[in-house]
Amino acid sequence: MSVFGTIDRPTTHDPKKQDPTMNRPSAEPFGPEALTRDTAGATAPRQNRNLEMQLIPEALARAHMHERLRVAEAERRAVRLVTARRMQRRAERASLRARRALAMAVMH
Repeated sequence: MSVFGTIDRPTTHDPKKQDPTMNRPSAEPFGPEALTRDTAGATAPRQNRNLEMQLIPEALARAHMHERLRVAEAERRAVRLVTARRMQRRAERASLRARRALAMAVMH
């Protein structure tokens, strides 16, 4: 992968927000330099990114459940519509039978 950065310290195109230790081409620091990372210049939104990342699955689950509820409601409406049409056809057939019976009674 040619993309550098981590979840906590993503690379950015803004030079003011870049972490000076992330300019190296190696993706993972090793040895004593892994412990000497300087975050004194980090802004509050970058430090708060951890909380935002933790809330992403919650937001995804909420969106997923909202979508499932919407689909279930649409299916319920479709079932009600099919049932209503079936009942309407049954009522029309009963009405035709009643008309025929009345016509037959009048004719005799």
